[in-house]
Amino acid sequence: MQLQDKVVFLTGGSTGIGRCCAQAYAKEGASVAVLALEKEQIDETIALLGAGHLGIVGNVARSGEVAAAIRRTIDTYGRIDIIHNNAGIAHPSKPMHLTTEEEFDNLINVNIRGIYHTTLHGIAALKETSGTIINTSSLVGDIGQGLHAVYTATKGAVNALTKSMAIDYAPDGIRVNAVAPAGVWTPMLKEWCREQPNAETMEKYLDDIHVLGYCPDGDVVADACVFLASAKAAFITGCILPVSGGAELGYRSVLNEVTSKTQEQL
Repeated sequence: MQLQDKVVFLTGGSTGIGRCCAQAYAKEGASVAVLALEKEQIDETIALLGAGHLGIVGNVARSGEVAAAIRRTIDTYGRIDIIHNNAGIAHPSKPMHLTTEEEFDNLINVNIRGIYHTTLHGIAALKETSGTIINTSSLVGDIGQGLHAVYTATKGAVNALTKSMAIDYAPDGIRVNAVAPAGVWTPMLKEWCREQPNAETMEKYLDDIHVLGYCPDGDVVADACVFLASAKAAFITGCILPVSGGAELGYRSVLNEVTSKTQEQL
């Protein structure tokens, strides 16, 4: 019970990695407030967690909705110990010049502005508890990815934010870290696969890029997040933790081969 009596405010916690994290946090004794867009998915997640958890419909891109969700969490539990910024979008999978302004804005507003909003409205609560922030980033924020320029840019920004926030909030006893998966089987990854010109080969590709031989489910990321949220990570801050199955060790060569083929089809 590494998170006994802790309160987690989790964005994007109703599907994929977020749902796995919600389940892992609850299993370790935390009370979890899940902020997400779809009420049906939130209700399904809360049913999995059991009694004592909170589902809130809201959009991380809207400051007022985040503020209200944080207030409701504090009103319910009296505190927040952990903010996990997991909400994110990956669409569209395009090079920069084919990305529309609306698509560009959506990626920035959810993947970056969402972290701004939870920090803006939640930092006072974290100062009271000497809490911690976890950001869900991606390996591609460090190494790049073909046909996904704006998404990778947002994840690069998440990495930079994580490090700078760790410096800014260390005097308050607040740790800030990020997890950086490569591929993880989620609805968002499946959507990305369907957008690729060579969609029929993507499952094998995603297995092949991971040195450990397979593309995992979200539970492996959830386990890493539990560690970062716990007292066992008490002296870790500003870390971008790869949860990647070693994908970064061979990712470039495989990715370049796939990208060169798909670029020929554009």
